[in-house]
Amino acid sequence: MPTSGHDDVLTVLDAFFAAEADYIRAGWPGVADFGGMAAHLAPDVVIHQAPSLPYGGAWRGHDGFERFMAAMSEAWRSLEFLDRRQWVDGDTVVISNHGRLTARATGRSIETTVLQRITVRDGLIAELWPFYWDTAAVSDALTRPGRG
Repeated sequence: MPTSGHDDVLTVLDAFFAAEADYIRAGWPGVADFGGMAAHLAPDVVIHQAPSLPYGGAWRGHDGFERFMAAMSEAWRSLEFLDRRQWVDGDTVVISNHGRLTARATGRSIETTVLQRITVRDGLIAELWPFYWDTAAVSDALTRPGRG
């Protein structure tokens, strides 16, 4: 059934973000069940990540999205979202997330903002485009140990 409005689109996103939080809390890939997230993703979902990031590129389908989550779990020990704002235009949502990310390899934490353009089609997330405020700072946190 196609989404019919603002509330329907936000309901889909809220359910997806809750499933994503459960997945992360449970321990990421190999431990957590991806089914909760997959239930909110179109079979041909695609997430486009900035090519300069370690998990950059286009990740397609449920298998691709699950591999993306594995790559994210290799990169980040924790993701804490401090503020989320959203704007809806039909089946397209723009979300501003401000959060604290802690890198697994370096232990460094950064606070940053990520804007996402998300398309919802037939009640499922079909496409995601995250735009990082500062991809260099994100890469730095992932690759350079903090000062001790």
